[in-house]
Amino acid sequence: MMEFLHRPVLLDETISSLNIRPDGVYLDGTAGGGGHSSEILRRLTNGTLICVDQDPDAIETLTKRFGDCKNVRIVHSNFSEIKTIISRLGIERLDGVLLDIGVSSHQLDTADRGFSYHYDAPLDMRMSQSGKTAADLVNTLSYNELVHILFAYGEEKFAKNIARAIERERAVSPIETTARLAEIVKSAYPPAKRHDKHPARKTFQALRIAVNGELDRLSVGLDGAFEALRPGGRLSVITFHSLEDRTVKQRMAQWCTGCTCPKDFPVCVCGKTPDARLVFKKPIEASPKELEENPRSRSAKLRCCEKIKSINY
Repeated sequence: MMEFLHRPVLLDETISSLNIRPDGVYLDGTAGGGGHSSEILRRLTNGTLICVDQDPDAIETLTKRFGDCKNVRIVHSNFSEIKTIISRLGIERLDGVLLDIGVSSHQLDTADRGFSYHYDAPLDMRMSQSGKTAADLVNTLSYNELVHILFAYGEEKFAKNIARAIERERAVSPIETTARLAEIVKSAYPPAKRHDKHPARKTFQALRIAVNGELDRLSVGLDGAFEALRPGGRLSVITFHSLEDRTVKQRMAQWCTGCTCPKDFPVCVCGKTPDARLVFKKPIEASPKELEENPRSRSAKLRCCEKIKSINY
């Protein structure tokens, strides 16, 4: 197995946002190669760190890196299962949760994982390495289902053209490789648009999200993480595209909303108070220095909120 390398983005900003207590309990829900986790661990004395990842490659790397640390728990699972994870560990509340959403550098750079249109490889894209592959979706979904996925998850305005091209090509022979799919997408693009960003970029994003159920799991995971926090605990989330960021922004805004009475009411009658506060109002983005050192950080956005009261759902 190639070492699970993943350069953590917004590292200093993320660690600072968690406001780590040396005796606290923290969960890294997308631990990957352990970049963020190692910095959390450095700040703990008698605290506990829970490293979660759904990718078996990541679990192998995390076990090699942290397996001898008595205050680290390594869990092979998806962060959407946070409530189940901490329950099994006998932990009631967390002081902080970190979610670094999306595909990792390791997954992109390991050709045979099938995440990237830059390599010719089996059309896979499974983060957990189990379940249906991208090839399964491309070869079995109806035209309307393909259009929906490409438009909803990739914001691809040429979704209909691409879905028609996929239908046409798979009737000749199954679409089984990243290179063939990339060429099909390119052929479906108007010639004038083929030389902007890579034509297959949005299609690959959309299929990856669909294969891994990313947006549904993000929604469930956010709620589970926030519920698991103790008052004063913080949830820090790094996203890499607008669909993820919009979900995080809206959910945090919901938690931070207080009185919902009409503005012309002289006094509050709803009695609603905020469940959280934003640690910073606008998302933090990569500095010019980080952008130069790690171009993949260009679309990263960090949002963070702090829970301010106990909630019974």
